[in-house]
Amino acid sequence: MPSIRFRPLPMRSFLLALTNLFFVVHISALADTDTVTWGGDNTRAGYQTNHNMDPNVVSGSDFGQIFKTLLPGNFNNLGPEQIYSQPLVYTGDDGVQYVYIATTQNNIYKLNAKTGAIVANRNLHVPFLQVELESCVDINPMIGVTATGVIDPTTGIWYLTAKTYADRFQDGNFSPTNPPGRLNGCYWQHAVHTEDLSEAKNWPVLIDGTVFRNNPNRMFIGGNQHSRPGALLVGDYVYTGYASHCIQYNYTGAIIGFNKTSGKIIEAFATQGGPEPNTVKGGGIWMSGGGLAYDGKGSMYFATGNGYASQLKATGNSVPGRSPPTSLEEAAVNAKINDDGTLTVTDFFMPWEKTQLDGADRDLGTSPLVILPSDVFSCPNHRRIGVVTGKTGKTYWLNLDNLGGYQNGPNALDAVIQTFQNENSVYAGAGVLPLGGGYIYIPVTQYQTHVFQFSCNSAGNAVFTKVGDTPEKNAYILGTGHGTTTSLDGQEGTGLLWISDAQGPELRIYDPIPPGGSGPLNLLNSFQIDAVTKFTRPVFGDGTVYIGTTKGYLYGFGNPSTPALNCSAPASFGNLIINSASTTMTVTCTALITINLVNNITLDSNSFNLSNAPFLPFTLSIGRSFSFNVTFAPVNVGSQSDDIVISTTNAQAGYSGTIRVTLRGTGQSLNPLLAIVPNIIQFNAIAGNPSDEQTSLFWNFGDTLLTFTNISFSQVSASGPWVAPTTTTDGNLQVGNFVFVSLPTTLPAGSSASIGIIYSPSVPGNDTVYVKGFSDGGTAVLNVYGTAGTNPKAVIEFQTTDGSGWVSYSNTSPFTFGTVYEATGRILKMRIRNGGGSNAVPLSITVSKPPYGIPGIIGKSNNIDLAEGTTIFAAQSQSADMFCSVPKSQVNVPSYNGFTVWTLNTNDPNLGKLDIQFFCNAVAGQVGPLLSNGSASWPYVGCFKENNPGRQLATLAYSDTANQTDGRCISTCASAGWIFAGTQYSQECWCGNAIPIQLDPDSACNYGCTGNVNQTCGGDGILHDTPHMSLFADSTKFNGNTTSPPLLLTPNVGMYNFIGCYADVSGKTLTTKQTTSNIMTVEACQAYCSAYTYFGLEFSAECYCGNALNSASTVQNSTQCNMPCKGSNSEYCGASNRMQVYQANRILPSSSIASSLFVGIKWVYFELVIRLDFLYVYIALIIGHVINEFFARLINIINFISLEHFFDNSVDYYTCILISRQHIKWDRINIFLNNCGFQHDHDIYWFGSYNYVGCWAEASAPLISGRAINALGIYKNTTSMTPSLCAAYCFQYAYFGVEYSTECWCGPYLNSNTSIATNQADCNMPCSGDSTQICGAALRLSLYRSTDPSKTSTDPVVPGPKIGNYSYAYCSVDSASNTRLLGTQLVNDTMSTTTCLAAAEAGNYAYAGLEYGRECWLGNTLSGNNTVTGNVRTAEDDCKLTCVGARGELCGGASRLNLWVRNVTGAEMGTRTPRVCGHE
Repeated sequence: MPSIRFRPLPMRSFLLALTNLFFVVHISALADTDTVTWGGDNTRAGYQTNHNMDPNVVSGSDFGQIFKTLLPGNFNNLGPEQIYSQPLVYTGDDGVQYVYIATTQNNIYKLNAKTGAIVANRNLHVPFLQVELESCVDINPMIGVTATGVIDPTTGIWYLTAKTYADRFQDGNFSPTNPPGRLNGCYWQHAVHTEDLSEAKNWPVLIDGTVFRNNPNRMFIGGNQHSRPGALLVGDYVYTGYASHCIQYNYTGAIIGFNKTSGKIIEAFATQGGPEPNTVKGGGIWMSGGGLAYDGKGSMYFATGNGYASQLKATGNSVPGRSPPTSLEEAAVNAKINDDGTLTVTDFFMPWEKTQLDGADRDLGTSPLVILPSDVFSCPNHRRIGVVTGKTGKTYWLNLDNLGGYQNGPNALDAVIQTFQNENSVYAGAGVLPLGGGYIYIPVTQYQTHVFQFSCNSAGNAVFTKVGDTPEKNAYILGTGHGTTTSLDGQEGTGLLWISDAQGPELRIYDPIPPGGSGPLNLLNSFQIDAVTKFTRPVFGDGTVYIGTTKGYLYGFGNPSTPALNCSAPASFGNLIINSASTTMTVTCTALITINLVNNITLDSNSFNLSNAPFLPFTLSIGRSFSFNVTFAPVNVGSQSDDIVISTTNAQAGYSGTIRVTLRGTGQSLNPLLAIVPNIIQFNAIAGNPSDEQTSLFWNFGDTLLTFTNISFSQVSASGPWVAPTTTTDGNLQVGNFVFVSLPTTLPAGSSASIGIIYSPSVPGNDTVYVKGFSDGGTAVLNVYGTAGTNPKAVIEFQTTDGSGWVSYSNTSPFTFGTVYEATGRILKMRIRNGGGSNAVPLSITVSKPPYGIPGIIGKSNNIDLAEGTTIFAAQSQSADMFCSVPKSQVNVPSYNGFTVWTLNTNDPNLGKLDIQFFCNAVAGQVGPLLSNGSASWPYVGCFKENNPGRQLATLAYSDTANQTDGRCISTCASAGWIFAGTQYSQECWCGNAIPIQLDPDSACNYGCTGNVNQTCGGDGILHDTPHMSLFADSTKFNGNTTSPPLLLTPNVGMYNFIGCYADVSGKTLTTKQTTSNIMTVEACQAYCSAYTYFGLEFSAECYCGNALNSASTVQNSTQCNMPCKGSNSEYCGASNRMQVYQANRILPSSSIASSLFVGIKWVYFELVIRLDFLYVYIALIIGHVINEFFARLINIINFISLEHFFDNSVDYYTCILISRQHIKWDRINIFLNNCGFQHDHDIYWFGSYNYVGCWAEASAPLISGRAINALGIYKNTTSMTPSLCAAYCFQYAYFGVEYSTECWCGPYLNSNTSIATNQADCNMPCSGDSTQICGAALRLSLYRSTDPSKTSTDPVVPGPKIGNYSYAYCSVDSASNTRLLGTQLVNDTMSTTTCLAAAEAGNYAYAGLEYGRECWLGNTLSGNNTVTGNVRTAEDDCKLTCVGARGELCGGASRLNLWVRNVTGAEMGTRTPRVCGHE
């Protein structure tokens, strides 16, 4: 049921309107500073003017951390909250601004935006565990909410996605060592009221099971998908994007659209569109968490990752952008949002080398497609521009009106505005600043953030010229955040560039415009923040910036104080000719509080001058003012800005002691003035391959026309000698290996010309050209450098096990650590060399998914070395430590192997994507008797709870405070012939034959042995409050079953019933005969006392017999008989001075008691039976049961009454029972029961609702004609089989039977090929778990039938006929001796039809089949499906085995397979199959 809102929408709207009416200024000021979507608006440009981010304040010393809020979540103690979803900021109806946080643990929070105090919180679901994703540790250890949501400002509803598990796992009872399973993962879309975090009406909505509108071959499977992009709200519709987890499993890029009110899914768009089969994966939309973009005019823009449909050929297949393929991989996409919310792709761009990018896993879509503000970034030929950068490091500027298609440019290259090849991968979206003429910022991994200036060239085309960098490099590891800019209400000179990063300083703020037009940016402020979330983007409120982390903290930075002075600033001087002085401007500052001292008034500037400042220091009362004069005398052209800094000592807390007065002006030149920006261009290229074009701007900073007298070229120095360039066929100039495009002859006042440079080396080497412009505005030099090399070569090696050498990578064998013993570890290095020769270009690691922080014994020591973005120069190498760490374990555990994978890719063109495997053999010590192969013959069984309630093993062999070891104890118990040996309390050794009751985690055994502290001898439990023993077993005697039936008081055994727990008074309760045994059980005592009326057990090991009870003994509460038997921890055997007494319920063979009393009763019984000649036997049995109850009451009075003597023994009673083989119901009696009688060797037993119905004969060849009952397959137990154990196993079925002493069979009814045995004495084999009970014989079944009508008594069925995308076909022969029908096998003891089909769906298999009750077979073709091989359709009755995980379903038969076929037809969105969460 959806949650009720805090208050209904009409009241909310009314209150908001009323508040606006009376408090317009207050509310609008706060609301104007909200951030309700990723990046601030739907263009995703990240330029925000509305947050009161004054550079004077931000760069000041008072700007800093104002709060650090710890989010309290820690699901199952797996770790702190992680904030991958960007915070959102929204002002509520109360006029207070709040920050909204969603975490990977599926917790959502509402915080006060100023204080960081948690106002409200809510858990949506349990989180999904990273361990399900194997080596994909990008987000670890939990995955919940990882995509940034969106808040609808008109309703205050927050929309977000959450990854979780199916409903049955919402109790959280799972762990990384026992996870629910990846295919039980699923996604929900939520709509949450920001007032109280309650769910909106009609929400949440389950996404799993949604069939994609544009490809009905596919459906959404949440366990395989990952929601990372920021959500998009357009009108009535909310859109969310999806990709994969490290390109694993079968996924498709997807966009799911919802009606924001009804919650209806109105669009399910797959980037792997039809007709692509569901076996093709790729096209993920993730964009490093960037948002889906919208241009405000009906078009959505996004970028995708690599994929494998490859509809477009590598060459010779140019495709116009307006004819997009249905498979959108490595693409920038323009999709029209239709009136009904569906999407229509109208334009696309794919890089010309798309197929190479796919093979190298070098996504285009690692960054979002950013829409640039068209009021600034617009040229005649390119009016609307977007920018995107991929994992290759190449930045693409795209014409949003004509994205470029595929290979539509010259020479079948890219038809885009411009590209720029950065040094390394880029995962962050571009920063955008529309001030100063327009700048773009590209954060490059391990390198600086590059600054590009926008301009239009003379042809009317947009040009982006690299003019500067940040002085600091970005993080060495992945994580540099998306570029973000702010300004103070759009004012020139107030811009700020914000960079968040994964390594420190983790928050850096720059002046975004290069000083002097080029060069490094000025760093204004920076902050160290521990564990900043990778790819995060600073989020802004009112004068506050927020940063999330992976350690549970949200940081808020701002200025906690108010300026103590109000100064008439900023002082703007406008434009002024260089080397002249402005008129004087007076700045007046008024005290807002009493200022104890004004200490300093300083200005450090070449262009501004300060004069007439008051004498310092001085005191200033509240309301008093002082003044000083400033002038502007520019020495350079361009915009200039400096600050006057006033330092004060204040009398009142909460006011800043530093006040900045900003001075601004622009220098101009009356004459032409030549400058080249940037004046250095560098290329790194591979010989034989031309580089991408780079640009430089030739500027005229003067106010009159600039005319070039000459542009000269030299390959020696900036002063010559000069060489004449050659002219290319297209009219450009070439000098050496450089081609120069569009050299100007004149430059209008205040304008620039873009010069293109292309580097085309043919052989490795270094090239240099100096370009010098001579003009009437002076001279300037452009330095052009080129380095050409050969392709890099990745040489991957691993240390030998002794660390002395190196082993080269081979895709046929894993790197190995060799044998590592428990409680030890081995660290070896993997190194990568650039083996491309001395001229090789740098080797770049483009993909690196190491086994860092995942479960297992093998892992990587850190996530830094050989990370994505690592660059390795020619003939150099870098390495990373790998470890195999085998945890401390008990001795005698079998050796086991550790495996892991490191997924790696580089720019080596000949290598491709690698899954590098690692192997480690973990070995524990083997002690005690050994087998011929050197392993222990007494393996470790586990850590068992002791004193539960009594000692769990029979006898204490010894206690040694100095020399106890596991091996000594094992040898001691082995020599004495016991089955089990247990070490305890560091020094004790116990032996026994009964398995203890409660198996606990191995960590509960934590005591070192007194003779060897490296061995474990019991412990005191995980919480150090309960004793435990380390248990070992003789492998030749122990069947491996560690599950002990629960400890109970045995109610009856054989013909004896429990009659009470007696207190011994004046001697033992029974005294005729007694014995003591360390293997004592109730059954053993009964056998010992079989000739007596009574037997009793005491003190765990003692057995007493007799025909009379001690009259002085008194009956006590049965709970006082509470000591487990020495021979069975599942039974009680009395206690100290408490005897557990049993009494025979019939006359024993040696009894001389007369039975004449029963003769008359017998004939009364026969008369009843005769008169019921034509009734069903079950009625007779009911009457018989009533009579038996009567007899039982007589027995309680007369101790030796026995039903055995009631009947004649001349005729077997059970021959009177006939079974309808067709209808499986009791038939009429057609012989008189007075000719029947019970056999001496069988009593009528019942177990719960099951009654014994006789000894039945199996068919002579049951493997061919079928078992009498066989719904589950055989359950065999060679040591513990009893009818009661079999009844528990078969609890869902109407019938069970025991056979061959050890076998248990179940079924809903009897097979037609069985019949009641002619001689009931054929069932004569004692049960393996109780020799006093009968468990059938060879081809003889002791059969029991339930009187409970709820038990399964009909055939299981094939569910369906359709489940998900699969329809049932038929029962097929599957010849195990020839070719199997399908090739891939899964075996599961919880197998069901839905489990198998979920696996088929996950693998996109065309066929699935179920066989032998527990096998699932998968494939895309049917092998041997012909009369020759014989894998052909057969009778449905041949597939009659029940699924072990769903007993009402059929899972094939012996060599018979229930075949399912994938057969999805294009279902409309409104009529699709109901969605289900959880596919396992």
